[in-house]
Amino acid sequence: MNPALSCFIGYRYWRARKSNAFASFITFFAVSGIFLGVAALIVVSSVMNGLEGQLKQRILGAIPQLTIHTQAPLSDWQKVKQQLLSLPGVKGVEPSITNQAMAQSASNIQAVAVYGIFPDEDKALSPLATNTFNDAYTALQAGKYNVLLGSELARRLNVSSGDKVRLLSGEGVIYSPLGPVPSQRTFTVAGVFEMGSQVDANVAYLHYSDARRLMRKSADDIEDLRVFLSDPFLAPSLSPAVSTLLQQQGINAEVSDWRDNYGHLFAAVKMEKNMMSLLLSLIITVAAFNIVSALVMMVVDKTADVAVLKTQGLSPFGVMLVFISQGSLNALVGLVLGIALGVTATLNINGIMSTLGMQILGVGQRLPVILDPSHLGLIASGSVVLTLLATLYPAVRAAAVQPANALRYE
Repeated sequence: MNPALSCFIGYRYWRARKSNAFASFITFFAVSGIFLGVAALIVVSSVMNGLEGQLKQRILGAIPQLTIHTQAPLSDWQKVKQQLLSLPGVKGVEPSITNQAMAQSASNIQAVAVYGIFPDEDKALSPLATNTFNDAYTALQAGKYNVLLGSELARRLNVSSGDKVRLLSGEGVIYSPLGPVPSQRTFTVAGVFEMGSQVDANVAYLHYSDARRLMRKSADDIEDLRVFLSDPFLAPSLSPAVSTLLQQQGINAEVSDWRDNYGHLFAAVKMEKNMMSLLLSLIITVAAFNIVSALVMMVVDKTADVAVLKTQGLSPFGVMLVFISQGSLNALVGLVLGIALGVTATLNINGIMSTLGMQILGVGQRLPVILDPSHLGLIASGSVVLTLLATLYPAVRAAAVQPANALRYE
């Protein structure tokens, strides 16, 4: 058997004008279905990837991605830092402290998550510094009792740079005859930051020493380490490795990551992306069924030709290959056109929407897009596999043709 001969015959059948107009009509819509399905899947998956990447940057860039809390102050945190930096995916380790508090201004009060940091060390690792107005990030100095607020939090508190805000900490509570008294201190608003996400409404930054004093703890002790990752989504796989490393050093610590507070949000985004991909994949599936219909009619139309080919020595597998190659060519045309349109539309989607006068995220905001080559490969390979599976039934039907019965009345 010569596979090249079978593929050549399939190519000739594919190029020849169809005698059955209805089969040609179904073939056209099958190719169009694959073309539109692949293009839509590329555009939607790229936009969803962009939205997920934007959330990753705007939310996970402003909060601790992985946190280590020890039961006792670390005697040599620099040694632990060097060991953690040896783990793949870890790009930085700095002391940090997290606390839940209430921020009170003259006109309002809001619940906030307070993060104590060392601005000089943190500036090189966190994108927060580049999203702070008037370089207020550097105003966080030990003993100055300055605070950096999210833009939405500052708006709700009705404060601006230079105003006073009282922070009441849930830690450091003392008990008096009148009941528990929370630790509190007045801070000066050094400035605001804006990440463009929900962290702008509930996050405040202090210098590490000031945050420790707010909680009535020693400013020199290091009990919490903030681990910066090259990819925040590595946190689930890195957490066990970090715990194991600390146990080997005899350090009793609790390791947590961003999933504790924001895991549900990214899980919802991932589920939405998967559901959108599944729904759009159904378009390609329907197109594959149209290929089945078109090939079945082609097999019926070419029954006599198949019988002649078999009498001339073409094996059943060779006959199958004729129709598999024919159906695959239809899918290949739709796939190539779909990838070309999808990639072009994805790279120019903001210009296209601007031309059409459409605004999805609001005036002046561009739709984030990440064109992932691995997703392109997955879409292309999935479409090819689905199409090959769709061609198997008509090919098997063609291979089962009996020459004697097919040529009896010829």
